[in-house]
Amino acid sequence: MDPAPPGGLGPVGRAELLGRLDRVLLGRGRALLTGPPGIGKTEVAHAAAARAEARGEAVVWLAPQPADRHLTGAAAAALIASVPGHALDGLPGPQRQAVAVLCREATAPEGAPLDPMALRLALAGVLRALAERAPVLLVVDDTQRVDAESADLLRFALHLAPDTLRVLAVETPAPQREDTTAPLPLWVAAEADVLLVGPLQADELAELLVRHGLPARLAGRIHRTSGGNPRLALAVGRSLADAPGPVHHAEALPLSGRARDAARRMLAPASPEVRATLLLAALALRPTAALLRRAGRPAAEAELAAAERAGLVALAEDGTVAFTAGLLPSTLVRDTCWTERSAGHAALARIADDPVEEVRHRALAADAPDEELAAEVAGAADRARGRGQGALAAELALLAAESTPAALPGRRIGRLVEAAEEAARAARADLALRAAAELLARDAAPADRVRARLAVLDTAGQGLTDLDEMYVHAMEDSEDEPGLRAAVLLRLAVKYVLADADPVRSRSAAVESAVLAASVGDRHTAAQALTHQARMDRILGSPGAEDTLAQARALEMTDRPLGVRNAAQLLTIRHALFDDRLGAARDQSYALLPLVERRGSTEDAIDLLRTLVEVEARGGQCAAALAHAGRCLALTLEAGLSPGPAWYALAVAETAGGSFARAAGYARRSVRASEEEGDQVFLSRALYALGRVQLLTGEVAAALETLRRVRDDTWVRSTVDPAMLRWQEELAEALLAADAPDEARALLADVGPVAERLGRATVLLGYDRVYALCLAAGGRPDEAAELLVETAERFAGHGLALEQGRCLVALARVERRRRRRSAAASALQAAAAVFERAGAAPWLGLTADRPAPADGPTALEPACGGALAALTDAELRLARLVGAGASNQEAAARLYVSVKTVEARLTRIYQKLDVRSRAQLASALNGPAARAR
Repeated sequence: MDPAPPGGLGPVGRAELLGRLDRVLLGRGRALLTGPPGIGKTEVAHAAAARAEARGEAVVWLAPQPADRHLTGAAAAALIASVPGHALDGLPGPQRQAVAVLCREATAPEGAPLDPMALRLALAGVLRALAERAPVLLVVDDTQRVDAESADLLRFALHLAPDTLRVLAVETPAPQREDTTAPLPLWVAAEADVLLVGPLQADELAELLVRHGLPARLAGRIHRTSGGNPRLALAVGRSLADAPGPVHHAEALPLSGRARDAARRMLAPASPEVRATLLLAALALRPTAALLRRAGRPAAEAELAAAERAGLVALAEDGTVAFTAGLLPSTLVRDTCWTERSAGHAALARIADDPVEEVRHRALAADAPDEELAAEVAGAADRARGRGQGALAAELALLAAESTPAALPGRRIGRLVEAAEEAARAARADLALRAAAELLARDAAPADRVRARLAVLDTAGQGLTDLDEMYVHAMEDSEDEPGLRAAVLLRLAVKYVLADADPVRSRSAAVESAVLAASVGDRHTAAQALTHQARMDRILGSPGAEDTLAQARALEMTDRPLGVRNAAQLLTIRHALFDDRLGAARDQSYALLPLVERRGSTEDAIDLLRTLVEVEARGGQCAAALAHAGRCLALTLEAGLSPGPAWYALAVAETAGGSFARAAGYARRSVRASEEEGDQVFLSRALYALGRVQLLTGEVAAALETLRRVRDDTWVRSTVDPAMLRWQEELAEALLAADAPDEARALLADVGPVAERLGRATVLLGYDRVYALCLAAGGRPDEAAELLVETAERFAGHGLALEQGRCLVALARVERRRRRRSAAASALQAAAAVFERAGAAPWLGLTADRPAPADGPTALEPACGGALAALTDAELRLARLVGAGASNQEAAARLYVSVKTVEARLTRIYQKLDVRSRAQLASALNGPAARAR
């Protein structure tokens, strides 16, 4: 693990651990950090040392090297060499002599052995002298490398050390082997708190990858491979960076070079016996200690315990074995010869009590294709599918194809097609690619080639930008097959909208797909194509969108699809969400969820959960939104799909009921992942989520920049229906807060008629809220207050709690401008009650009646207090900057405006406050009325 991340930032995901560590060190004064290799213990220790130095403590760092374990007194000598000279000044002669001998600065008198007590007392005296001047933190890294004599000396010295000497030890446990001995403790176990440094979560891993310039869009896949181990994760990420081409697929990461070497270093301390048991566990589907013992490892429990101490596996109470990182079992299997693997599978087949597992192991142990065995494996794949074990079914389907003799080429190709399609249903891109690659290398019929390529396309997730050649070949091979051409066109329609941000072309492809599918009686593909056409019609503001969607639903009812992908039912729910018919959207979502979980693909479930997040967040059911968002992310990471959509869902949920700071973090991650995937749709959504949070938290300049980027996005510019992504009202409010009321009014005037034509009632309510703020800024506060009261009531009637509360906060702002403090307080209390009922924790902060921060109020916080009430938010921000001593140029840079704008705005401020200089402005800002804010 790198000792520190770039830019001097603290360790990722360790804030809570560092807080606990601080409390232990300041309390008991002794702490032990432990965890497997590469987990980041040393980085945490560095961060703790930095915190100690910030508190005024001196830090002494002792880091023994591997060879020191076998050098008598090496660690103690290194510690003496690390302390300042004054710590040795007060030592009596015999002790100084003992120290000099220890450090090889002198030799013991001939015939006079080194006095061990003098050396013990000397080290204790050194540590005591260190801690007399100021508190000291002694960090002992890699304590397992401390030699026996040094460990004995340190135990004695630490026992006599004062309370102002705090000690942090860092230890990496290792499996016990006959040729090694256990690390010697520096203290009695009861004297120290042991803190385990655990793996990073997927979100934390994404941040780590970003800091190191690695692809965040693969965070979920890297997390699965590394188990959250930072060293392994960075090695995997750098392997990706070294790969010759783009990587899109979950299981097909190029794990060679440094990634494999990192895994091998983790496995190196394991004895041959432990490795043999771990190999058997890697080959098994559901390894347990009892299974491994029955398969020929009589000491399995002891060997697994040793592996657990080394951080290689985790053992459950029932004996289930789970590797701590996916890279470990794959490396074990990769580094083992076929003979050993075959013997392991044969042993597992003999004791398997499940027929599916028994057939799988027999097939993997076989050394030649066999049709009878291949047929058994194909049957096992069917049974696995019936059990809902999609990934296992896909693996077995491919194994059946590979077990088919070359003398039966037609049957082998047929099974390869089935394997590719099974892999697509299970979202196993690696298996789909393997099956397709073998099929395309053979003399397969065009229809079979198309089906294989479609399977690969269906597992690409959001990353469709580098698959153009795949689409071209699929179109060529489907030229004489209308049904297959319809399927290819349907995938192209998705690609045109996700990767190319071209809804017009996407609609055209969907229309052609629907016609072709209908011509051959393929109701399933026709329904999907009509559903996609309806989606594009809605985006383009076509009045026929609902009719097209109704046709798609009718086809689904008469010919129910095998899966749920791109189902009209899902789009019907999305349309209800866009129209704020939240009750219908919620009821239909929960009714469809069991079907999706049972029969749909993983992406279906993720799409429906993300929709539920938006429905519940919009309706003020914040706890439910957060729960669905967490589940959405978990499914995404498990499937190895792009995390961009799931991070967007988390941004939405956190904005509603979690934390604005976390929401902004998730939105930024979604932006980055969507950019890496070339996903224009979720890029615009993530930017919108980010800009909204920035506006709510008062980062007006940043919000303006982000929301303008949304406005200028190709996808957004192609979207006619304003209900699809409600960025216009947020941008208009940001413009108003940035003292650009004319531009804000012009934006509302442009989109208002479109919303009216399409009947988007709640979109117009959002515009009314911002228009009320425009009225207040234009000197018409009475009309503004009246409009806000009416708008809040209408939002409440639609069940939009957060929007209702937001109007009430805006009303308080206007009432303050009217100097009606009691009315403003009542509005804030009403808003707080709305937010509290909804569980909208971050929004409650917007109702706090407190002074604005020094760098400017939030976009929802009013200017008030004497003459300051006459200033707009933008003017008040500028006044504070100038009053604090900023020049016009500095203020312009801070506010992202021109110097001329600053000069014009200052002129208006001077006039409103009746001041003539910066000094008078500062006095006005610091007067009693201003302080009352």
